[in-house]
Amino acid sequence: MTSSSSTLVADQSLPDGVGGRRPRAVFFGTPFFAEVVLGRLLLSQSPVDVVAVVTQPDRPVGRSQTLTPPPVKVTAVRHGIPVRQPVSLRRPAVLENLRGYGASVGVVVAYGRLLPPELLAIFPRGCVNVHASLLPRWRGAWPIGAAIQAGDAETGVSIMVLDAGMDTGPLLATNATAIGDGETTDALEERLATLGADLLLRTIGSYIDGDSTAVEQDHGRATYCRPVTKADGLIDWSGSAVSIERHVRAMHSWPVAWTRWSGRRLVVRRAHVMTGRVEHVNAAPGQVVGEGPHVYVMTGSGALALDEVQLEGRGVTPIRAFLQGYPSFGGSVLSSV
Repeated sequence: MTSSSSTLVADQSLPDGVGGRRPRAVFFGTPFFAEVVLGRLLLSQSPVDVVAVVTQPDRPVGRSQTLTPPPVKVTAVRHGIPVRQPVSLRRPAVLENLRGYGASVGVVVAYGRLLPPELLAIFPRGCVNVHASLLPRWRGAWPIGAAIQAGDAETGVSIMVLDAGMDTGPLLATNATAIGDGETTDALEERLATLGADLLLRTIGSYIDGDSTAVEQDHGRATYCRPVTKADGLIDWSGSAVSIERHVRAMHSWPVAWTRWSGRRLVVRRAHVMTGRVEHVNAAPGQVVGEGPHVYVMTGSGALALDEVQLEGRGVTPIRAFLQGYPSFGGSVLSSV
């Protein structure tokens, strides 16, 4: 959807805050996490008036490569909010268009690209960002999965004023939460999206009014995570059962944890670490043991019990049913290459 200049907010002669008018905001975001926050900002009791949404271009999705809009666009269109999907945020025409909304602040949630300094300068109060980690830990594009994979006991959300760096801006607020046993990236993302929306709504009004001060991060404690690719999902069976179980949970939504069996890609959807006495302790990493009450795989340290798997081209299957359909699976060796 491309909106013309005629869709700009009417009557911009009144400055924000005058006559009970809420401060105007332009929202930058793309995936589900951002859509949850946008939905809260569009409620009548929101401290800001979202006058435009900027999101990534529609992308082909699935085997059919159907051109699909980002979740943020779907919500914006449903609420009649003008949507922009620029290829570049540096183009003068794009910057001029966004300037025309007369917004006091930009709100950035998982947009997918760094915002250039010339865009940040458009807004008198800059851009406020919702980030899904306890900054300065896990700066970057994959903070939720990174926290699970690292075995962090807790994570959270941070409200930050953006600068030109990668998640290096000063902090307005944080809110911590424990990572649940067995919690996957997508389940944790859903919780953090709600926490982030709540914290933003409690924070942004006082920041725009100048009643709160952002605090510099401790840059010496910073850790970073990069975007993951399909190849990152490959399971290394020489690792420990504990680390592989975290890997399965971290990769659950994307790119999924996978291995190779009989030349085919096999996704491990759910698994847990075996406790107590484990047979075949001398088996090589990747060895499948299909005896007793569990089907498990030997690792470099300990054993990982498989709960649900998905063979290439097939649906998700409980492991006992999978073993019945593929009896040769027991005793086979899963590949890490």
